Amino acid sequence: MIRPVPETASIATPTNDGRLNAPSAERNRQPLCDLLAKVAPETGSALEIASGTGQHVIAFAACLPDLTWQPTEPDPTRRASIDSYVTEAGLPNLLPARDLDAAAPGWGAAHQGQSLIVLINLLHLISTAEAQILIDEAALALAPNGRFVVYGPFMRAGELTSEGDERFNASLRTTDPDIGYKDDFDVLDWAQAAGLTPLEISEMPANNLAIVLQKPAI
Repeated sequence: MIRPVPETASIATPTNDGRLNAPSAERNRQPLCDLLAKVAPETGSALEIASGTGQHVIAFAACLPDLTWQPTEPDPTRRASIDSYVTEAGLPNLLPARDLDAAAPGWGAAHQGQSLIVLINLLHLISTAEAQILIDEAALALAPNGRFVVYGPFMRAGELTSEGDERFNASLRTTDPDIGYKDDFDVLDWAQAAGLTPLEISEMPANNLAIVLQKPAI
């Protein structure tokens, strides 16, 4: 299911060349690159789920040139933005965007063999049931020893830990009562039920978390 992105969740401004620019993507791009440089496999295929404007994936492809990056996005306007960034970047390890609704069942089998899957700022924009589907499908898509990096805002042991998070979560639930922050312990439970092993949980800027998961070797 493709849910409309709440206005409070994504500020992306069109530029003159048709690309979208999100200030938040500019702010967290370098911390995410630093994290991926530390935890990502050195080679293989990398799938970004919900690539948004495209600002992240071009940075990832530049800082991790031995991974082949596949951006995905269900929104056609955002896919056009991604492809514009991809064309401008001209990187040999960066592919055009593909249509993928990762909250719908069935996509994992069509994208098997991924060394790395990256998910940025999506779990709080989908329902609990959709989040569980996404994690199950990502586990299916990963190659043995593949890693899944999940980044975004979370509840911590059932609690919202800042006034900003309380306001943002309330605005999301007002827009759509089925969405909102997921609890970090719940996400770890869903991942382990899908056969993934937690490797690292990193505190990130703006009170976000990065959860790094791995699929066991055969």
